[in-house]
Amino acid sequence: MLGADGEPEERRDVPESSGVSSQPEPQVQHQLGSLYGVPWQPPGPPIQHSPADQETSAVTQQQWHLQGLGRSELQAARLPEAQLGEAAESSPSSFLLGSEVGQPYSSSPPSEEVLSLLRAIPPIPDEVVVRQKRAPHGSWKVGTLLHGKRVYAVAISGSTHHVYTCGSGYIRVWDESALQAGDKAPQAQLDLQDPQDCVVTCKLFPDEQSLITGGASQAVTLWDLAPTPQVRARLTSTGPTCYSLAVSSDAHICLACFHGFVEIWDLQNQILIRKHEVPVYGSRCVDITGNIFWTGGEDTTLYSWDLRNYQRLHQHDLQNEILSITHDPGEEWVLAGLRTSDIAFLHTRRNEQFKAVMKKYTRHHSLKFASCGSYFVTAIDTRLSGLEAPSLQKLFQIEESSGILCCDVSSDNQYLVMGSKSSAIVYQLLY
Repeated sequence: MLGADGEPEERRDVPESSGVSSQPEPQVQHQLGSLYGVPWQPPGPPIQHSPADQETSAVTQQQWHLQGLGRSELQAARLPEAQLGEAAESSPSSFLLGSEVGQPYSSSPPSEEVLSLLRAIPPIPDEVVVRQKRAPHGSWKVGTLLHGKRVYAVAISGSTHHVYTCGSGYIRVWDESALQAGDKAPQAQLDLQDPQDCVVTCKLFPDEQSLITGGASQAVTLWDLAPTPQVRARLTSTGPTCYSLAVSSDAHICLACFHGFVEIWDLQNQILIRKHEVPVYGSRCVDITGNIFWTGGEDTTLYSWDLRNYQRLHQHDLQNEILSITHDPGEEWVLAGLRTSDIAFLHTRRNEQFKAVMKKYTRHHSLKFASCGSYFVTAIDTRLSGLEAPSLQKLFQIEESSGILCCDVSSDNQYLVMGSKSSAIVYQLLY
């Protein structure tokens, strides 16, 4: 088990019916009041928290079914290139061209024939050179987007830096100039089909030319974003409220999570492939990695399913309610944000898992991995932290005056956007 910094807070055993918001808009109260029709009850007795700056905690093998990773083992699993580089520095002769195993490297100058061959190799263009991934060391607040209502879902593009703030009745679109201003009007407002509808989840497509939204509307809506944002298609759903969406890396498949089932959509042909039943209390959130999709919720269990034959592959008891699921860009690790603020990490192909302990009870827990793969952000109530991957070292921390309901990082890793009770707050990441 690895620890991450966080301040202790006494656990508040207050019934919480939704991982989206504790106080939905009045016009959608009848749809969002409780995700599953019953109030949430905190799992187990109150937790005694340890000091805020404690870096590690103990865990028994009985508590985790699979072997956990230590810090050095995690680095070996995630960063083999770094290890290779370290080995090269410690024993350079074993990596030099022309050296043989068990033979010392000869320092004699190369022949003219070798030099001519080397001169004939064209230089590698700068744009294709693989550079070391950077992680931000801080953030700077640059603007506020006045959405006007609770921002339940937010997305920001990396190519144009457009921001999409979603909530009850409408979606607002903001251009890059609004990111540096506090009172600039939105570029456009996309009214939902019914003013009573509410968007609680959204996903940008990998090419950032399309957006898909779901919520209390009995439909999943596909939007074209360029040249003018407009509805491409409304995919009629079989459930009243979609709580979570996931889009495959090739944008061919969309998963929409409802109460007790997941709809699997073919986005190219806009047809429903399957209505897949999942445990009723394990259907708050969904994600997809390759041919596997993941579901989790109130029953504290993370389920994995085969997208080809729809059979359940594994189930992992995480011992606390699951509020969010995400994955790293390489689809190697799945992260689950828990009600206790902890983050569970599970490998998608190996029987490995561990937990990062944040030591704070929370109502909302949003996770977002940066596209570069070197860090991720975790939003817990009023606090957002940037953590380096895989060391879990804290890179930066943001404290807001109101609860953070959602967050997103632009694909170029330049901006961070958080949704709150009436606006979206924009931060520029510092490197």
